[in-house]
Amino acid sequence: MPVTDRVAIVILNWNGAHYLEQFLPFVLLHSGNARVIVADNASTDNSLNLLANKFKTVSVIKLPTNTGYAGGYNKALATIDADIFVLLNSDIEVTEKWLEPVVDYLYNNQNVAAAQPLMLDYHNRAKFEYAGAAGGFIDFLGYPYCRGRIFNELEVNAHQYDNVLPIFWASGACLFIKAENFKMIGGFDEQFFAHQEEIDLCWRLHLAGFEVAVVPQAHVYHIGGGTLNKNNPHKTFLNYRNNLLMLHKNLPAHKYRNVMFWRFLLDYLAAFSFLFTGGFTYFKAVVKARQAFSRLKTSIPTYKGNHWPSTITNSSILKAYYLNKTKRYQDIK
Repeated sequence: MPVTDRVAIVILNWNGAHYLEQFLPFVLLHSGNARVIVADNASTDNSLNLLANKFKTVSVIKLPTNTGYAGGYNKALATIDADIFVLLNSDIEVTEKWLEPVVDYLYNNQNVAAAQPLMLDYHNRAKFEYAGAAGGFIDFLGYPYCRGRIFNELEVNAHQYDNVLPIFWASGACLFIKAENFKMIGGFDEQFFAHQEEIDLCWRLHLAGFEVAVVPQAHVYHIGGGTLNKNNPHKTFLNYRNNLLMLHKNLPAHKYRNVMFWRFLLDYLAAFSFLFTGGFTYFKAVVKARQAFSRLKTSIPTYKGNHWPSTITNSSILKAYYLNKTKRYQDIK
């Protein structure tokens, strides 16, 4: 099926002029008749001048303030009429036919609301990339991992994950989502600002009765960490806080108390492990995340149902990785 202008590729940009100059030409070359839109999140660099002078065919949405990934995309997508939104990070190099397989799959599978292609490492193209690899999952305690990536262990892409598969979450770095489903569940939770908002979004899609998939017949190359480096303590804060918010919102009632008890213990175990290995700023980031969660959770309703998506692993990825030394997705038992 040809890709038409009912597909909108939306790149949320914040001070990423260098990435736009490097990667936007590939998007324009390989995206057929899809519309290409840059939503600028109140950049202070040369982004808007670059777009006006060098990429005149690209539509631009100018957002007045930086409200993060979640708020920026919510505001931009509310103004766009399309069947499918493709949320694309500015630090991604797309490839020939990166759109067609995923778009076709969404059009041909009514119950699938969102999907992603294979995410490969821009700097080491033989390996999967951290942000999504070959599709995302979480374990029963809420810890995310991927086919092809467990914590910081990245597998070589030997075509071992070339099958289309239902997954728990699709990467926000290259997220294909049906517009009607995005709007139906209220878009991203803007309290997250950035990080793990796509996992929360996908969980809410599952609770609404929809599926998420990875379509490996398409692939892209991702740099990662373009806005906030993975070693930044603020990223640690956002990941811990947002993960707890996601659990609070979406856990079924019969699992809530047990999961949150273990997460309390494990979060402080992680905090003190940072402290004893010289990472005092990371220790503070985890403690502050727990405190921020405690403040926010009182105003956020919990999920009242009992649905437990089948794509949540009922075993512990922490145990598999740290005790059983499991480094590959295919070895998880």
